[in-house]
Amino acid sequence: MGKILKPVLWVLFLAVLLLGVPRLAGFFASQFDYSGIDPDGTFAWLWVRHIIQGLVFLAIMVLITKTRGIKFGFSLGDSKVGLFFVRLFAIIGGVYLLVSLLIIFLTGSFPVFDAPLTFRNIFGYLGFQFLLPGLSEELIFRAFAITMLGLFVKGRFFKGNISTANIIAAVIFGLAHVRWELFPFAVSYDLFQVIYATGLGIVYGVCYEKSKSMIYPMIIHNINNVFAVGATIIAAFLIS
Repeated sequence: MGKILKPVLWVLFLAVLLLGVPRLAGFFASQFDYSGIDPDGTFAWLWVRHIIQGLVFLAIMVLITKTRGIKFGFSLGDSKVGLFFVRLFAIIGGVYLLVSLLIIFLTGSFPVFDAPLTFRNIFGYLGFQFLLPGLSEELIFRAFAITMLGLFVKGRFFKGNISTANIIAAVIFGLAHVRWELFPFAVSYDLFQVIYATGLGIVYGVCYEKSKSMIYPMIIHNINNVFAVGATIIAAFLIS
């Protein structure tokens, strides 16, 4: 019983930490007034939230490395494997952009940028997508989560290519895309977004485990975001 209970409790503890810290980071980010630099509320809050949550986990990881000697993939690792994933996602991202634009021309409909198309909004939000989601979220949900889950959660699937720790981390990453409030209690989510984030999380995790570096998942995460947001911005210009 103890062999099962310990991993379960460890997973629950890490899930609370992984979901709770970003939530608290969002709370602290909300304490600032961004109207001077971001009057439309498009990007500034996101910048601050991701910086805070990234710094919190970075501090935890540095402490664990110094006290326990656990490595989190701060090195370049296997660059051959890592660059393979980077090239692959660059190609996939380019195809996604072209297909998205084709859909726009054929149907005249596509999710559009939900803010005024000003230089500040476009480059503030695009700059955020280019730099911070991969940097912050891969630090948290791949480097930290997979490494720490792997201490007590063993096993691999799909001929050993995907670890149980990776799958659990990806599920938690998917749950991080669920919006919830306590007062009053409310939960809202886009099922497709949750499933999509979980699937991508597994891919990012495979990249992390095979390359033994957090750098490449960060890059491919940002590539994915930039192409997706780029398609949305281009669509907004074409449809408007």
